[in-house]
Amino acid sequence: MSATGACTFVLHSHIPYARQAGMWPHGEEWIHEAIAETYVPLLDALTDLQEEGVPIALTVGMTPILTEQLADPTIIDHFVAYAAERSAWAAADVERFEQSGDQQMRDLALYFHHWYTQILASFQDRFQKNLIGVLRRLQDAGAIEVSTSAATHGYLPLLARDSSIHGQVHTGVQSYRRHFGRDPKAIWLPECAYRPAIVEEERGRTVHRPGLETFLAEEGLLVFFSETHTVEGGRPVGKAAGDAVGLYGLVPRRYAVTSPEHGEQLEPGTTYQAYWVGDEPGRVAVLGRNNRTGQQVWSGEFGYPGDAWYREFHRKDSESGMQYWRIGGPGVDLGEKPTYDPARAAERVRDHANHYVHLIEQHLGEYHQESGRVGVISSAYDTELFGHWWFEGVDWLKGVLRGLAASESVELTTASRFVEEHAPTQVMALPESSWGAGGGHFTWLNVDTEWVWEPIHAAERRMETLVAAVPDAAGDRLALLNQTARELLLLQSSDWPFLVTTGQAKEYASERFITHTERFNRLADLAERNTELSPDERELLDDIAGRDNPFPAIDYRDFAARQGVATPAPTATA
Repeated sequence: MSATGACTFVLHSHIPYARQAGMWPHGEEWIHEAIAETYVPLLDALTDLQEEGVPIALTVGMTPILTEQLADPTIIDHFVAYAAERSAWAAADVERFEQSGDQQMRDLALYFHHWYTQILASFQDRFQKNLIGVLRRLQDAGAIEVSTSAATHGYLPLLARDSSIHGQVHTGVQSYRRHFGRDPKAIWLPECAYRPAIVEEERGRTVHRPGLETFLAEEGLLVFFSETHTVEGGRPVGKAAGDAVGLYGLVPRRYAVTSPEHGEQLEPGTTYQAYWVGDEPGRVAVLGRNNRTGQQVWSGEFGYPGDAWYREFHRKDSESGMQYWRIGGPGVDLGEKPTYDPARAAERVRDHANHYVHLIEQHLGEYHQESGRVGVISSAYDTELFGHWWFEGVDWLKGVLRGLAASESVELTTASRFVEEHAPTQVMALPESSWGAGGGHFTWLNVDTEWVWEPIHAAERRMETLVAAVPDAAGDRLALLNQTARELLLLQSSDWPFLVTTGQAKEYASERFITHTERFNRLADLAERNTELSPDERELLDDIAGRDNPFPAIDYRDFAARQGVATPAPTATA
């Protein structure tokens, strides 16, 4: 690499399992909105750049549960109806505004009618309704790296059993292989939640539970991503791979952000480098999110998406629900928002894209000048920010990629490619952490959500007991136990406590968690009887399996007890 630095966008794409689980305001429409406003525009942009011969490279994360949904025929059919309906709503607005004599609003309605029509055309004709296939093609062509995640975005540090951590990661990797035809190299830990090796007392014995990186290493994963404070607050403990072995201790408690004092701190951690993590350096690395560039997008005070000329997300037409207004500036009342101007918004996109390209070049140049090293900027965002929350965001990203591809000082790369080409020279002891409030687990474990964790932990143990009791199921019993494992993964989703804490969909999230927990326990009751299913019981199983159908290749035996180890231990006892 001749450039002085490298950059990879890391786009984390995730929607909780919403298939046939309600519509507006919460449920399957989450996915439809994201397809229309984010995923199709993004794939249009990436495909355009590739067809133009622009040498792009970025990391696009797809959680397994989102991948399964985007490939699901029911979701696909429902989306086609959704996009056609929105196009029709905008067309009706054209007629409404013509009749009222409002030419400006009529033109905006026509703009969005054409926009939805084009989205539907891209989905059906350009991409043949196969968004996962497009991602696979872009990855095979070297334009992107698709990273994976835990199966249902379970909050791994708070899971009580190593069997569940393994099951979440392994099922996610298996799903990735089925959809993308290769092994993943990069993984987004749900909620950027990391937990080092810990010590727990269990039934009178001491259990040494491995750090999360051990489960990643078992699956052959090379790199994961963390929040800025996790790396900058971490402690590098060795320069060469062999130097770090044995320097890690175990954190003797949970539910706290800690920074273990192991070895001598050599220098503060930096997000401009990757670090090996764990007692086996050379296997799993971490890249931290670069906050200096990230705030240019995320900051509510000076971030690009708050520009006065960009479309306002919250104000919607009272009849059609279309969004015809712009932000207008800080403090402008929602009812006083000025009308949207697509041409002026496009000008601001170009300005902001150019500014960001120069910002990346500046920061990487400064780091290279100070350190003499090739640095990397991991620019991590939720994919749904682009297009859905920030309507112009995909066009901005397209402009930035085009600009960085032409840069003489910065090379676009992917996460695993950077680690492979610039192997870390240090090992870092990371603190227990997440992106959430206070940098710890509070967002998912607090007075409003603590009630979910007892049934989660009980279900984890119950699943281990089922595997031990029926190690070689077949026929209906195999289908029953596999569906039970599916429900375990679904009830573990970090989205349910997150939505309760934030209040965005508190009742909906609570209901979804309770529903999956009840389904798990009903199926577990049947499995524990160890008798043939009656016609009514088989109908119940078929009904639940029809509603909750991700991960068709799931294997319930992956949830065998393994407390204290990451490698399989099917004969272990809880």
